Amino acid sequence: MSGRVAILGPGAVGGMLAVRLALAGREVVCVARPGTAAAIARDGISLAWQGTTLHARPRAAERLEEPVELLLVCVKAHGLADAAGRVDGGAIERGIVVPLLNGVEHVERLRRRFGDRVVAATIGRLEAYREGPTAVVQTTALPLVTVASGSLSAGQLAVAVDHLRVAGVDVEVAASEQDVLWEKLARLAPLAAVTAAAQRPVGELRADPVWRRRLARALEEACAVAAAAGATVSPDEQWAIIEAMQPGLTTSTARDVAAGRPSELDAIVGAVARAGRRLGVPAPELEALLSELDGR
Repeated sequence: MSGRVAILGPGAVGGMLAVRLALAGREVVCVARPGTAAAIARDGISLAWQGTTLHARPRAAERLEEPVELLLVCVKAHGLADAAGRVDGGAIERGIVVPLLNGVEHVERLRRRFGDRVVAATIGRLEAYREGPTAVVQTTALPLVTVASGSLSAGQLAVAVDHLRVAGVDVEVAASEQDVLWEKLARLAPLAAVTAAAQRPVGELRADPVWRRRLARALEEACAVAAAAGATVSPDEQWAIIEAMQPGLTTSTARDVAAGRPSELDAIVGAVARAGRRLGVPAPELEALLSELDGR
């Protein structure tokens, strides 16, 4: 089992990680639907980044049956149930499951399936998209993965951290699961909702008085919900991150909505709205944006 990493869902995020891990010398197996698994087995995966193209040939499989040290779950929320069914429980009996999905609700779903070897984690500082089943484009610098220590020992968590760091990914370890999950979501939910509704990049939204106000209101609401959920999130710090984003940056949710594909809108924005209702924190701007998008 030593050194073996599985990527469940080798899309934009998973494909990027598969290439970097394989080139770093890790044994990588990509777990995907039949068509994607066949394409990866035939062509490998290419990653276009900073003017160069990296290429790797990880193994591909439709099911994960062999034991792994680390399982990176990189599917989108709407594909999680199908993807989780492709993993045999024995494969991660001694491994660690690191889900890199957006949202907060998926962690408990995965724990019901795989137990307490699932850690809370997020991936940030990343914009990437697929140009085909085996071609990924990364437009940002190296990403940051934040993981919560949870119930795992320092030694167990170090296995996952070492795999990611050897691939060149920055990793931070935090004590609070709520902080890990909500720090990104409090920022992403407003961005996903507004970029999807306006179909404009971040720079244009910041410069437009109407959309800027809507984004600011949605951010305040998401941070209030995060605080009620037990996370330490500062609206001012979150807004500073948004102000520093590249003007042309958008969200995968906006791209999926524009293309008419299934999106993570419910897993991201819907999850915040549901948490607000449950915790008694009103979020009228987020609810309005959801309603507008549902109306389409």
